[in-house]
Amino acid sequence: MRRLLFTLAITALAAVQSRAQVTLSPLFSDNMVMQRLSDNAPIWGQSKAGKTVKITTSWDGQTYLAKADGSGRWKTSVKTPDAGGPYTITLSDGSRKKTVLENVMIGEVWLCSGQSNMQMPVEGWGKVNDWAEEKADADNYGDIRLLTVARTIDTAPQSDFSAEGDGWLVSGAENVAEFSATAYFFGRELYKHLGVPIGLINASWGGTIIETWMSRDAFEGIPAQEHNLQAVESLPETKEGREQLYKAQYAEWLAATDKIIERDDVNISSYSSSDYDDTAWNDYYMPFVGSAEGTVNCVWWARKTVDIPQEWAGKELILNLGKIDDNDVTYFDGTSVGNTIGSIVPRNYVVPAELVRSGKTTIAIRVQDTGGLSGIDCAEEDFNVQLAGTDERIPLTGEWKYKTSINSSSLPPLPVNSADDPNLHTLLYNTMINPLVPYAVKGAVWYQGENNVSQAYQYRELMPMLIRDWRTKWGQDFPFIMVQLANYMHRVDHPQESAWAELREAQMMTRCNMAGVGMATTIDIGDADDIHPKNKQEVGRRLALIARNIAYGEDIACEGPLYTGYRMEGGKIRVLFTCSADEGLSSSDGKALRGFEIAGADRVWHRANAETDGTDILVSASDVKFPVAVRYAWADNPDCNLTDSTGLPASPFRTDDFEGVSYGNYR
Repeated sequence: MRRLLFTLAITALAAVQSRAQVTLSPLFSDNMVMQRLSDNAPIWGQSKAGKTVKITTSWDGQTYLAKADGSGRWKTSVKTPDAGGPYTITLSDGSRKKTVLENVMIGEVWLCSGQSNMQMPVEGWGKVNDWAEEKADADNYGDIRLLTVARTIDTAPQSDFSAEGDGWLVSGAENVAEFSATAYFFGRELYKHLGVPIGLINASWGGTIIETWMSRDAFEGIPAQEHNLQAVESLPETKEGREQLYKAQYAEWLAATDKIIERDDVNISSYSSSDYDDTAWNDYYMPFVGSAEGTVNCVWWARKTVDIPQEWAGKELILNLGKIDDNDVTYFDGTSVGNTIGSIVPRNYVVPAELVRSGKTTIAIRVQDTGGLSGIDCAEEDFNVQLAGTDERIPLTGEWKYKTSINSSSLPPLPVNSADDPNLHTLLYNTMINPLVPYAVKGAVWYQGENNVSQAYQYRELMPMLIRDWRTKWGQDFPFIMVQLANYMHRVDHPQESAWAELREAQMMTRCNMAGVGMATTIDIGDADDIHPKNKQEVGRRLALIARNIAYGEDIACEGPLYTGYRMEGGKIRVLFTCSADEGLSSSDGKALRGFEIAGADRVWHRANAETDGTDILVSASDVKFPVAVRYAWADNPDCNLTDSTGLPASPFRTDDFEGVSYGNYR
């Protein structure tokens, strides 16, 4: 018996000694890519406190030493060669079993981040153009490696993170299916032109604001941001505590909001009636999803009059309205026929037969929006009044009348569910960016902005703040390349203001006023009906062109014509451009230039004629004798066609309202 116990004790001790004591971040796993030609590529992990960790790299046989601190954390740097592989990295802290990282490649590493258009996968919920062929083709690019940071939030900076798939994955049909399409196609283009392994780190989360991706240090010393930081720091540390806090805050918000909305009840009988005169209301094209003025965090009404055929009288109808953001009560000729709370539920309201009469009838919708985007999310062909049990329909797509009845300043903001919602300052930096610092990267690619459309002027400051923040954390002014927001929503045929155009302007200002920053313009490859356009291949190609120029020094055409200034010439305005393409300005379809508008001193905008004159464009309009300002592609979804000779589109711009910020062509 004593011998048996002794044998068991020795076996247990050997088992403990044989376990590898070194643990590593998912950044350091089989199939990883390390940045080439780095004199100090960081590598770190955990062991027992006080242990000395040996790291040996197979590309040069060099051994590096790192001593674990009191908490067991250790870090060192290794020297990487030019691109190549596969290699191994062996780690040991004296335990019998070593940790060996296999199939390690040396090449180019890029951090890819942002919201849903960066998150959108090749297949998955996004499905890019030709996704099946792209999946199969991914098997040909085994030297592209993919790492996706798991989506989590926390109120304090974290040192560790989890990865989908537990670490780096080799490009292939299965692995690329759920990976960021923008990141993958960007990396594939780089691989084709550089011929070296490419490592792509995807840290993205759909529907997020830029502020959540920035560290606390980024906001330090900015009084206007202090209350936002304090709001995060005052939250309970645990998720359970934050859930309880949100429930209490939501109950308070609901009670306060209900009291305010009750004031709007006096409008119901008039605003919902077919007899009401709505000619003074604003016109807006429905359906739409966006941030139209007077539709965000407020109560607004929409009305449309339809002509019910004689043969439909006395028969049941269905109102097919799609998803309404966020809550609605819908009226048919003054009578409520349905109400829904929540933006994810399609509205298909039944109109009882006894309410249906022939002739002019008004459909009225009272919408309560609780923040973020607003509108009616529905394909145009599915937005209609339907005769129940048949395919007969009356389209509702087109101009509606709308009016804000309770504006945003009158309603309390919807509280953020800090247990699950990432849209508070610093939350995603803490969990999805901080744990990556200071892994050696070549640069960063950024696709975000949709969730900040309503604060375009603040974005002029926020975007440079994020770039400076990340560069400071990494300790290097690495290249930073962003995607300018694509064209989106219904196209209008007359000049109007656009929050999306203002956000694109803020992105352009950042590109022009910060060194080492590039921007891929996508104003020509968006989708009016889908905020997630499918042509991510072209997005990746344009990003890679810019990377080849600013990160790898290739003298190539990488951006479309860039506006640099203007001057008056009689009844015309001469607009000045720089162009990276040798052949100068062109149009995408070979037709006359479109998308230009001009205004006189009255600030009324008119469609304009535009003609090229070398690398300049002369803009005029017969209705404007003395023009003072020009703008181009100034709309949510503009009809525009200015390109360079390679087909790269010009970015939207305006010659007024810069508030002292220049567009200059600064590199």
